Amino acid sequence: MTLPSRWPAVLQAVMKGQPRALEDSHYPQWHPAPVTGLMNDPNGFIWHAGRYHLFYQWNPLGCDHRYKCWGHWSSEDLVQWQHEPMALMPDEEYDRSGCYSGSAVDNNGVLTLCYTGNVKFDDGSRTAWQCLAVQNADGGFDKLGPVLPLPEGYTGHVRDPKVWQHNGSWYMVLGAQDQQKRGKVLLYKSADLHTWDACGEIAGHGVNGLQDAGYMWECPDLFELEGTQVLICCPQGLAREPHRYLNTYPATWMSGDFAWDSATFSHGPLHELDAGFEFYAPQTTLSADGRRILIGWMGVPDGEEMLQPTREHGWIHQMTCPRELNFREGKLYQLPIRELARLREQEHQWQGRADDAPRLDAGRLEFTLIPDGPVNVNFADTLWLSVDEQGIQLQRQSLENGDMHTRYWCGKVTSLRVLCDRSSVEIFINDGEGVMSSRYFPEHPAQIRFEGASVITLRYWSLRACMIE
Repeated sequence: MTLPSRWPAVLQAVMKGQPRALEDSHYPQWHPAPVTGLMNDPNGFIWHAGRYHLFYQWNPLGCDHRYKCWGHWSSEDLVQWQHEPMALMPDEEYDRSGCYSGSAVDNNGVLTLCYTGNVKFDDGSRTAWQCLAVQNADGGFDKLGPVLPLPEGYTGHVRDPKVWQHNGSWYMVLGAQDQQKRGKVLLYKSADLHTWDACGEIAGHGVNGLQDAGYMWECPDLFELEGTQVLICCPQGLAREPHRYLNTYPATWMSGDFAWDSATFSHGPLHELDAGFEFYAPQTTLSADGRRILIGWMGVPDGEEMLQPTREHGWIHQMTCPRELNFREGKLYQLPIRELARLREQEHQWQGRADDAPRLDAGRLEFTLIPDGPVNVNFADTLWLSVDEQGIQLQRQSLENGDMHTRYWCGKVTSLRVLCDRSSVEIFINDGEGVMSSRYFPEHPAQIRFEGASVITLRYWSLRACMIE
């Protein structure tokens, strides 16, 4: 049974909300962000028929997580994006509580979405269906309904299908929670996307010797990179450590070998994917020229997200920049995609004592920094970066009580590459060996100051605005 349409309310929300969002001095100028309401996970990231498609979890009706649709952008180059018709709304019984995250595939030329239909019951329980939808001639999507019910042995928290094709067969990984409230990643196989066979658990608590791995794993993504299989996932409930896993929920990666004949994944330890304050639910795709590209949500569920000041302007959250992944010497490297260099305006260079360095406008900025010793970077008295022999400390005040919070990256720092966009900072360490992504909310015009007696070498560019069309 189709539920009553919310289209009139959505249209009104966009018409009333977009002007308010664009007037906000914190609204990004070159990162994708919602025109109104709340945006979170990237979904359905794919190169298809000559364009990149990026879908996203979107509640156009408010800055909360209640009404989950799939918004849709597309791009020729991952830099200039355009709006596409909304892809999915929760208007069927099997997805009435939300069209949750998932992926997209090219099925014999047809752009096909694989998503989770979420259903919550009055007694507080829930179930989940893995569903399909196909693109129609108008650019919208027609739902085909569920293709996989909740598997036995798991709670209603089974979601986020990431689907890919290998040697003529379709494979799907799902985030899951078993009946003992332990996080897992499940693997399925299909010949036609409609009938799926379970292949078992490939990661999570109790798999490959991993213990105390949290109560739920979300947003898995398994892919090959330089001959190694990499699994990205978001384990919820990991114990915080002194210098990592300090956000409410982290994003992690692990690497190993995947045996296609037995559908088993042997892997090494968990690593944090991004050590900043805001990063979650990343998803990857292959570019037209074969690069593995990642985009993440520059946010974290729960925590202090509902205290962010942009809610007063009717919008919240943004994506990260697209990042190219590489795997070298057992480490996963992330760098901004090369296409973003098109946003650079005139280049400037400077070398000298950090205390004497020019102040930079933080609105739309990229800079590289090579330190000759300890150095501090002050982002408009709102976010503070300190580099010393132990690594990096990134600090900001709590939006709730003003307490100082710190995030860490440990190791020798030889270079930094920093991207700024009004209310976000992405810090790439040692050519992508580490990344720290964070939101911050300075008064504009905001300036960046460099502090310390050490010599630094700077290159910097202002970036041109590149709003979604």
